[in-house]
Amino acid sequence: LLSVTEGKLRSLAELQQAVLQCTVSNAAALPASCFPDGSCCSIVHVVSCEEEFQQQQLDLLWRILDPGAHTALQKHLVCGPVKVTNPSSPIGADQYFQLRKRQMYKASVMKYGELAQDEAWTEVIDTLTAAAIRFEMLSTAHRSQITLDLEDSIISTKGTKSGAFVMYNCARLATLFDTYQRAVERGTYPPLLPASELNFSCLREEGEWLLLFNYLLPFPEVLQQAAQLPPPSKGIRITANTEIVCKFLIQLSMDFSSYYNRVHILGEPLPHLFDQMFARLRLLGAVRDMFHSALATLHLPPLSQI
Repeated sequence: LLSVTEGKLRSLAELQQAVLQCTVSNAAALPASCFPDGSCCSIVHVVSCEEEFQQQQLDLLWRILDPGAHTALQKHLVCGPVKVTNPSSPIGADQYFQLRKRQMYKASVMKYGELAQDEAWTEVIDTLTAAAIRFEMLSTAHRSQITLDLEDSIISTKGTKSGAFVMYNCARLATLFDTYQRAVERGTYPPLLPASELNFSCLREEGEWLLLFNYLLPFPEVLQQAAQLPPPSKGIRITANTEIVCKFLIQLSMDFSSYYNRVHILGEPLPHLFDQMFARLRLLGAVRDMFHSALATLHLPPLSQI
């Protein structure tokens, strides 16, 4: 028995409006088109485990009232519950964000002092907060329960397991290339040569080959694993393996940080040292681009400085 209520019809109308506004750049990658202009839209219901059954009812009602390719493409991404340790009172999403933002501001002031109180840091704090929350939420498989600890000590700019640590290392790469570019403009270093003209045999550090073989080469496969969608015949549920990207970025940040702390990239401006410096810059340029691509899958902008 499927009961049709005013609330369900209202939700259905909102879904239909969203579909009308949806444009897909690569319609050929999807099943048969559903609009006259050849575009198509795939619908994913992101729903909590407590509301899974109600959302399935909405899915079925839509298929009955509006049969077509777009309703047949419906999938469901079911998320586990989010709990809070020792909550003094219920906390909503907006309160949670504001709490994490205050905590990130405090942690930044403790590390960077008065610099973090400058107005220019507002955007940096917002980005660090977004990174901290997304890593906190997405580092766990989406069907599993997440337990949030809201204590101030949880948010830190020093830990190696957080989104802030990933953003910090992304900013270090941006600073490196900005420093190099300014040195080129002053005439200290020559411009970076094309990769085809470089001698990559100069890369002899173990950390350099670790970045290549453990991260750069397998990165496309990591992205594939994170976004695997089942064939249409495999039911209505899909899985988004966001934890794969989060864990990849955290481990990458740890290994990059270890390498960067040990190896001096921009050395003395002596011609016999340029081959190695250029090879390292090209390697780290690829690492920087990989950081940006991986962060983009989490809808996080890269930081240019901290």
